[in-house]
This record gives sequence, structure tokens and C-alpha cells, in this order.
Amino acid sequence: MTVVRASGFIIFRRASKGLEYLLLKASYGSKHWTPPKGHVDPGESIMETAIRETREESGLQPSTDFKILQDYQKVLKYEVKSHKDGVIRSKETIYFLGEMLPEAKDVILSEEHTEFKWVSLADYAKISEFPDFLNALTEVEKFIKDQ
Repeated sequence: MTVVRASGFIIFRRASKGLEYLLLKASYGSKHWTPPKGHVDPGESIMETAIRETREESGLQPSTDFKILQDYQKVLKYEVKSHKDGVIRSKETIYFLGEMLPEAKDVILSEEHTEFKWVSLADYAKISEFPDFLNALTEVEKFIKDQ
């Protein structure tokens, strides 16, 4: 079975109530909430994909809107059912970590998403459909607080 590779950014900001994470609501399938991410195109590095997908899906760009934390990378492996053909495939998604900058512009959604929101880890736990990503976000929170 071929493994579908994807990458993206877990983007966070430091709000008055604590850390908050950017989630986008998909406009297709089960309309799940995830960070910006997407498939790796041929000849593209996983970092190039993460940057491109984040820019396309949220309008956010490194350096001007968020800072890339070079010391963090999380790989999630899972099975996913295609919303196009119903086939179940193995998927590997690599997440990098980005911190919003004070001068960042607002999120601008693509047609792939209908909403965005900033959520705390506790709030994400209430809406989470993906236990692996909830665990990853828990690790991220610890990583950030230990910095």
C-alpha cells in the first residue's frame, strides 16, 4: 500500500488565557478541524509543502506572520478514507511548529475551509476527532512551556 505524505504547521499564539492553536474546518468530508496541512507535491520538501499549504489555506507566511520553531517536528501515521473515492490509505503527516508574530495579519481562508478558530488544548480536547492529534497537541504544549 502506498503511503500518502503530507505536512503542515501547528501554529500557536500566546493569548491572555494561555496558549491557543489555529484550527481550520474542512469544507469536505466529515468537516473536521485540523491545522493547515496538505499533500507533498513531487519534487517538494516537507518544509516547502508545510509553508505552501499554510499560505494557501490560511494566508499566513513564515517571517511575516509566524516564526518557525526549528527544534520541533511531529510525525503522525494513520489510516484515512478518501472523501473522493472512499479508498482507505495509509497517511503520514509531518507537523512543524510555528508561533504567531505580534504583527501578523488575519487568517484568510481558502475554499478548502469554511471556518477557523483559535483553541486552547482543553477546548480542542472537547471537539477532537483524532486522539493521535490530541496527543501531539499535548506534547506541543509541554514542549512550548519547557522552552
